[in-house]
Amino acid sequence: MLTAPVPVPTTAPVIDCGSPLCYNAAVSRWIIHLDMDAFFAAIEQRDHPEYRGHPVVVGGEADRRGVVATASYEARPYGVHSAMPTAEARRRCPHAIFLLPDHHKYSQVSRQIMGILHTFTPLVEQVSVDEAFLDITGCERLFGPPPEMARRIQERVLQETQLTCSLGVAPNRFLAKVASDLRKPAGLVVVDPNSVEDFLRDLPIEKLWGVGEVTAGALRRLGLTTVGRLAAYPREILEERFGEHGRHLHALAHGQDDSELTLGAQRKSLSAETTFARDTSDPELLDATLLDLSERVGQRLREQALAGSTIVLKLRFADFRTLTRRETRSEPTSEDLVIYHTAHRLLQPHLGAGRQFRLLGVGVSNFTAPGQPTLFAASHRQRPVDAALDQIRAKHGDAALRRARLVRKTAPDGKEPETD
Repeated sequence: MLTAPVPVPTTAPVIDCGSPLCYNAAVSRWIIHLDMDAFFAAIEQRDHPEYRGHPVVVGGEADRRGVVATASYEARPYGVHSAMPTAEARRRCPHAIFLLPDHHKYSQVSRQIMGILHTFTPLVEQVSVDEAFLDITGCERLFGPPPEMARRIQERVLQETQLTCSLGVAPNRFLAKVASDLRKPAGLVVVDPNSVEDFLRDLPIEKLWGVGEVTAGALRRLGLTTVGRLAAYPREILEERFGEHGRHLHALAHGQDDSELTLGAQRKSLSAETTFARDTSDPELLDATLLDLSERVGQRLREQALAGSTIVLKLRFADFRTLTRRETRSEPTSEDLVIYHTAHRLLQPHLGAGRQFRLLGVGVSNFTAPGQPTLFAASHRQRPVDAALDQIRAKHGDAALRRARLVRKTAPDGKEPETD
């Protein structure tokens, strides 16, 4: 049964964590974590009024091993969530509206949002297309106390994009990230620096960074089901069982995190990957997929004015073995064909011998800003070509212009280029 559209709130209440002031002027550092709400699906509902109030699922095709990228909040009561196979999502919610992703449109909206954030502080770490950290330390004189500044950011994003976001405000990145996830959608949670352990105590251990399925299982076997229980557990025993990771988890359980924001050229890598509809050893399909991924990564690098000297190839075989290979060049690049030829060279030793591939990925790391005139000297003729391709795609969409080999062999479902 379809539900009626729910009005989007213009603001969200500040949820404090026990502090009457919900702000401590003596705290030396304040971080905001912003996370857009069901980003891809929300954009589609914004642009298509007929989708509002209905379950919307954005992702790859069900018959091509596609996965869900985003599910609207109307789809989530049916158990549909990101990273779920699209085929499973169709079984759980057959009446949902299923859409293929429009990455070009989502990237445009993402740039608009990041532009808004940079009007509040230059210290913005974009984690992904729909997520960012802001260091707002010292911004009080311009925008008021951190809770008020967060509310103003939330209102600006809603006013200019018609999209909601959830924010966490805290003394460090970890706490801000946890807080932003607690009152979705359109939530605003401020962590009282004087009540950090109270804030964390009853949360499940999966809320801690670095606790995946395997680590969570090991902790639960020790009876450590909540962050509070982990915080009370002897650090020495955690170190014996988990090594340095145990020390790190113990610190997080006490709300301790001194990690800094990664800004601009400090970003570690940018990548794109594709899962094939069926395991393949077809050299033409593999080659076309490499080129497609290289173009997507190159375009994103140029959009962000980045270049990298290390090209990374990721392979997953039919038996789920995964390996990565990399090559570091003498000069950084953001050019499609340089990325492609390097990845192609890295792939060659792994072809043949009956090997079937399930996934292919291409990435670039070891970044610098491509401003120096000495960069890319060996392939300077290619830069105007890449720029022209970018302009055409920006105007007419990603599919408007494709290289001949990509027309002959269409690459399968892929994931939005990711930043790591």
